[in-house]
Amino acid sequence: MKRRNRDRKKEEKVDDSWLLPYSDMLTLLLALFIVLFAMSEIDVKRFENLASIFKTEFTGGSNMIHEGASIVPENPPVDSDDEEEEEGEESEADEDNEKIEAAKDLEHLQAMQEDIEDYIAANSLTDILGTKLTEAGLLVTVRTDITFDSGSAKVKANGVEIAGEIATIIDSDPPHEIVVNGHADDRPMNNEEFASNWELSTMRAIQFMYLLLEESTLEPKWFSAKGYGEYRPAVENTSEANRALNRRVEVLIQPNYDIEDSIMEEEKQD
Repeated sequence: MKRRNRDRKKEEKVDDSWLLPYSDMLTLLLALFIVLFAMSEIDVKRFENLASIFKTEFTGGSNMIHEGASIVPENPPVDSDDEEEEEGEESEADEDNEKIEAAKDLEHLQAMQEDIEDYIAANSLTDILGTKLTEAGLLVTVRTDITFDSGSAKVKANGVEIAGEIATIIDSDPPHEIVVNGHADDRPMNNEEFASNWELSTMRAIQFMYLLLEESTLEPKWFSAKGYGEYRPAVENTSEANRALNRRVEVLIQPNYDIEDSIMEEEKQD
């Protein structure tokens, strides 16, 4: 009877031999997750350290990592220094392209200036028209004593002719932003049409801008007008001659690129 009981206990005893391969599998899974986590990092040295650790741990017995194999991927992540170097090269290339385009833009504005200067010389308009090229663009100044009657915003016949010539010259491809600015002297303005120099200078700028639009093929979106009244004089209002210089309309042809560096380089060469 006792022997039969002992045999029954042996049969009921649970076989736990499966625990050993199960633990090995868990160990390998843990190693796999560690490797995957390491692969998400961009530090190659960390991969090499992990490879060394796993090789040491698993060389004592049979395992899934064969001798000579590496857990470092065949195509390791790009080093951050390499990425920064590539970005730096792209940035330098963009800057070089910007300089090239700025130099072309400056040449374009210089050609416009030469055409206007030729028109001034051919028609003896030195006292009426003037040009100046700066980093802000090409500035064409028109004396309003010749183009407008006193206290009026209606452009006279010679002003219409001047506007038409300027419009032909500034009609370019690619187009440029055109800003027309009106200025007045410090004498108070108060007539039936305008209550201040601000209103007078603004309306003169608008009327001159309309003439440029009529004679140019450029779209209206490239044009704008401003009036500054007497608050941005070219010279001090200390004499009638100076006041005449302050009564003016300015046409600013703005560059499409930053031409300041190009202007400075040309000045150095001169």
